[in-house]
Amino acid sequence: MGKKIMLFLVVLIFCTTIVGFDVYASQYASTYIKNGQLVTSADYDYEDDFKAIKPMNNAYNQYTDYSHGYSINYPSHMWVDTSLSEVRTVIADEDTLIEIYYDDFRNTIHTADRYIHYSNQFKLNKKDHKIEKDQTIRVNGLRAHLLEWNRNKLEKLTNDKNYYVNVKIVKNSYEVYTIFIKSSKPIEDYMTMINSFHILEKKATPRINTTYKMKEPNVSQETRDFYSKYFLESDSLKWGIFEWSTAYHFDYLSSLEKRMDYSFEFIVRYQTLETNFPMEEMLSAYRNNKYVELTLQTEHSQNDNASVTYDLLNGKYDDFLNQYARDMKAFGHPVLFRLNNEMNGDWCVYSSYFSSNDTELFKAVWRYIYGIFKENGVDNALWVWNPHDISFPGFKWNHYLTYYPGDDYVDIIGLTGYNTGTYYKGEYWRGFNEVYDDFYEEYLSIFEYPFMITEFGASSIGGDKIGWIKDMFANIHRFDNIKVAIWWNGIDWDEGKNPARIYKLDETDEMLEVFRQGLQKYK
Repeated sequence: MGKKIMLFLVVLIFCTTIVGFDVYASQYASTYIKNGQLVTSADYDYEDDFKAIKPMNNAYNQYTDYSHGYSINYPSHMWVDTSLSEVRTVIADEDTLIEIYYDDFRNTIHTADRYIHYSNQFKLNKKDHKIEKDQTIRVNGLRAHLLEWNRNKLEKLTNDKNYYVNVKIVKNSYEVYTIFIKSSKPIEDYMTMINSFHILEKKATPRINTTYKMKEPNVSQETRDFYSKYFLESDSLKWGIFEWSTAYHFDYLSSLEKRMDYSFEFIVRYQTLETNFPMEEMLSAYRNNKYVELTLQTEHSQNDNASVTYDLLNGKYDDFLNQYARDMKAFGHPVLFRLNNEMNGDWCVYSSYFSSNDTELFKAVWRYIYGIFKENGVDNALWVWNPHDISFPGFKWNHYLTYYPGDDYVDIIGLTGYNTGTYYKGEYWRGFNEVYDDFYEEYLSIFEYPFMITEFGASSIGGDKIGWIKDMFANIHRFDNIKVAIWWNGIDWDEGKNPARIYKLDETDEMLEVFRQGLQKYK
């Protein structure tokens, strides 16, 4: 008995040092995880995030999540990660990844059945996905949906987990548990684990049990100085603007700046897989004392984009990406490189909504492109990771944190939250504080990075836009970790080419004057 206790203590001490709170459970006694840390006691309060791992036999452990109210048996050799407990639990080994999600759709537009239907729309892409099973089953008396599929191995992804099983277990019309298995080899005997799933009373509170921390970027001296000046040492907010005409000339922007008595230091440029690095536009911006938030969205404006994530990881765009990187290196000056922004929105073809619901693939694409840039010696890019403030679909597997590629690959955290107005059904008017207060505080608790608002605005349809702008200027100073804010001076058009969301700040002379007054303290 003494030897068993000593071995457990050694395992416990080892596990608490593992980055990301990966837990390898003792084979002799229960293991407890409280607020992301291993503890020896089973004592906890409802406000705590609490889990337990109990050895069942030589083959399986039982994982109990008191915060989300369930238990499940899993192969005992696997490790457990509860660092994103509020979003999911991950159970894994080298070849297999098991993600467990709990969704509660009360007070949302979703239901359990809509969740099942909408999550599985990627299967309509039969070119890339081979469906093996698509059926309703019962799991311990509860209705569940089973989807099993696979796709071809991706050439550029080591140990690609291309075999999938997804089981959505319906507790009621609004509560659903999801067990999502991804593996590099065919998944066998998965129903043993699925059938061990039981719903329990919730007795704890899930949390985010980790923080992400900025690392020193390996960049040129000019880029390092820029980063320090505008993001690390800046105590005053800087402003930027998206104005579509700057892709061709600065005449209109210059006239706007003159009328507002303010010079914007940042502009935005959008790119797709059909557009090469915009060397002339970048040089023109630099000559006009503007820094560019260069946004590369891995999509085509006209072609079918259904396979784009898979194509990228099969090397189809290597020539394009290598040339893009070489051109950026040749430009030589600092670039805010924003790759695949708003990835947690299904309006983006690089969202995992289109690629097996597998956010690991988005992260793989990010790291792959990052690697190509480094191989080409790009040392003037600062990488901006930028989800949307609202994930849509609002499912846990699509939560913005599931898309985070890692601290080694990010330099700046981008925030995007719009007051979209009321043109479309289901949208409502959101005040500036309503958009940014909770949003900012949540990011601040998770990311130890400088922030920037990469694009934002308020629509003219549905409320008092001038009042919104005044409120913005009265409150934005409170968010002192936001170093740059970029107004999106454009229009979203509906399918009939009618203005649906008018974000322009120069819509009227009065609106422009409000902006002019608000910008004076930032000169």
